[in-house]
Order: sequence, then structure tokens, then C-alpha cells
Amino acid sequence: MLTKSQEKIIASLSTKKGREAHGLCLVEGQKIIDTAGDFIEYTFGSQDSPRFNRLVTTETPQSRAAVARIPVWSMEDIARRNCIIFLDGVQDPGNVGAILRLCLGFDASVVLIESADPTNPKVIRSSVGALFHVPWTQSERNHIHDIITYFSRPVFRLEKKKNAKDISRISLSTPLILVAGSEGKGIREDISGTSIYIPHTNLLESLNVGHALAIALYKIRYGYV
Repeated sequence: MLTKSQEKIIASLSTKKGREAHGLCLVEGQKIIDTAGDFIEYTFGSQDSPRFNRLVTTETPQSRAAVARIPVWSMEDIARRNCIIFLDGVQDPGNVGAILRLCLGFDASVVLIESADPTNPKVIRSSVGALFHVPWTQSERNHIHDIITYFSRPVFRLEKKKNAKDISRISLSTPLILVAGSEGKGIREDISGTSIYIPHTNLLESLNVGHALAIALYKIRYGYV
């Protein structure tokens, strides 16, 4: 059975403030619990608390949930990946979760600039627990240029604009930094780099950021699209 103290902590994990205060996050579903591995502090189910359905965040709750430690990644961890993605203002939790899954599949790491919190339960669900294996960090805008300088690698901006280069016609040699923004606002931060774009029919105004990054990461890893 969960103690009242545990229930209070679990309830607080639905907010970013609560997660930061405890260094913990809520994991829902056995598959994600298994993915989180050693980060799990304890698991619980409906038999452990009559408030189970109110402690979890899904409308149709999984049978098991858990409290996990939030991973703490260093800049050295992030730099070990050949591709570092800078996400600028991507607020949709589903997109951020999907991008974390892409990074797991294509061996990339992530720096989040005013984007959805990776420890948000919606991000954790859509990432299927990838945040426990993909190095990531969150940064304020006033630190971004120092971080770019620290990594000291070529920067490519994923955006369809005048003079941008067709991604299928250029070589993207690693290590590199790839900057992407939200579908609505694009890249807001003034980060110097080579603009690249993914060609598509005029019937489509723009690609979803997750779809665009999937194509770009495939190009970076395998050399062609």
C-alpha cells in the first residue's frame, strides 16, 4: 500500500514544480516502466491505493504506474552523440516525445529551448520512456550561444527559407548541431548556421517538426534521403 506521504508526492508530479522539487517523475504503463529500468523508485497499482485513478494522468489508466528518478545528463553526455538537436520553442508534448524516440533510434541528443518539459507525463508516454536513455538538457535562451560555442561543431538550421539548401543535395558530416523550431513559429533564436530544407509539394504548407527531423536524422546517419 502507498503511504499518505507517497500519495502526496505522486500527486505533485503532475506539475513541473513538483517534479523539480523531488527530482522525480511519474511513469505509466508496464512497457515504459520496463524501459525506465534502474531509474524506477517504486511501482504501484489500483490495489495499492483507492486513489489510483486520480494519481495517474491518463483518462484510461494503465494497470501499473511508477515513480522514477529524473535522469541528470551532463554536457559531456550530450556531446558524445554525433548529432545534437536544438529544439526551439516546440511546446507540444507529443512532438517532443516523438523526437526523443527519434533520437533514441538515430543516436542523437537534445537541447530544449523553451520547449515542452521532457518529464511531463504526456512527453514520457509519447516517448515510450526514451528520455531515460537519450541525453537531454533544458536551457534558457541567454545561455544558448555559450552552449553552441562549447560544442564547437557545424550548425545546420532546418527551415524552408530563401537560399536554404536542399537536404538531398548536400553532405551532412557528423559531428554536427541540428536546429529545429515549431511548425507555427519556426526557429526563433538567432543561431548562425547553414539553412537546409526538405523539398515537398506545394500542396503542403510545412512539415511537422517531428516528421522533418525524422527525414533529417535518416539523412545524417545514412547519407541519403
